[in-house]
Amino acid sequence: MEKNPYIIPTYSVKSRIQSSHLRLAVAAVFALALSGCNYLNPLDWFADDEEINLPVELGLFDREVEMNRQWRISVGNGQGDNYTKITPIIDSGVIYAASENGIVLAVELSTGNVLWRQRIASTITGGVGAGDGLVMIGTEDAEVVALDQGNGEILWTGAVSSEVLSAPQTNGDIAVAQTVDGKLVALEASDGSQRWTYETTLPALTLRGTSQPVITPSGSVIAGFSNGTLISVAAEDGVLFWEERVAIPEGRYDIDRVIDVDGNLLLDGNRILAASYQGNLMAFEINSGRIVWGIQASSYHGMEQGFGNIYYSDDESRVIAIRDNSEDVVWENNDLHFRSITAPTVIGNYIAVADFEGYIHLISQVDGRLVGRFQVDGDGVRANLLANNGTLYVFSNDGSLAALSLQ
Repeated sequence: MEKNPYIIPTYSVKSRIQSSHLRLAVAAVFALALSGCNYLNPLDWFADDEEINLPVELGLFDREVEMNRQWRISVGNGQGDNYTKITPIIDSGVIYAASENGIVLAVELSTGNVLWRQRIASTITGGVGAGDGLVMIGTEDAEVVALDQGNGEILWTGAVSSEVLSAPQTNGDIAVAQTVDGKLVALEASDGSQRWTYETTLPALTLRGTSQPVITPSGSVIAGFSNGTLISVAAEDGVLFWEERVAIPEGRYDIDRVIDVDGNLLLDGNRILAASYQGNLMAFEINSGRIVWGIQASSYHGMEQGFGNIYYSDDESRVIAIRDNSEDVVWENNDLHFRSITAPTVIGNYIAVADFEGYIHLISQVDGRLVGRFQVDGDGVRANLLANNGTLYVFSNDGSLAALSLQ
């Protein structure tokens, strides 16, 4: 597949990047010329060059929780130069991580010891998925690569229609991946040959990114797309079960009509939750697609739940707690406004998020106040944080994978 060149679109895109002295750098704006659709970094944009929202400076607070580094290792070049969000995954006491320049690692959670290391000859843009004996990543060259979960041996490479920006998923029978040209592709888990493809229509302009599909216990695959829809298809053959809207595009200009479902979906019993940019946060019944709950929200991140709340990071880096199945805002934290934070991760009684300067922030689930902070590095964190048995795992943009204990 021929690589598409990056082009400069007609829209301005703003990067909230700041040093301790509030240095603001405007990020390079890029788009992919793919199927007539422009792709933007999911950073806040502005219609007027004077309308720049600087990241809030970090203030003082009463520290209640300390974070200590248990171990730290390097995983290639991390996120590289593209706006990727390659996120590790934990499975059976092992964390699997990958870097843009083709390094894939298996690391023992408790010690940080590298169990195996593999190098693939492609630029990694999506990952990591793991389970049923496979570790899977997506590439810039429209491929899904599957490695043996036990030793890192490359088992197969499956061709898909375009670049993969999120983690492929498997149930042992199929491996499913979402591509940036609006397709959901199922490959045979045994050899990577294609079983079925589901295709949607792309809008004129989308964020650069996709959510990762979810394979449900009931035998369906659910995926969210850049046109604001959520679909459910049969895992076996790709036959459509239902299609519902998470958001409806509004506005005169294409940039106002961007409603991507980019964050990870949240599977909760017989419900699936999805959030869209400039749209809504919605819950659907898995089997029927019936809307069971929803509120207006704008986010390109995934969600978490705890203490009877749904937590999400909005497009202005506010962390918000909504009482589940209601429209009641339990609390809203504005201490990290415009700091390009990650999706929230629940760990114990706290919520953890990371920001563009590499700080990890702990927020109380009870009332939303800041209770802890730790800087892992100065290069920032885009990948979602992972929590396991009271330990927080952080993959920073420069490729550092670290385990932090809470005290």
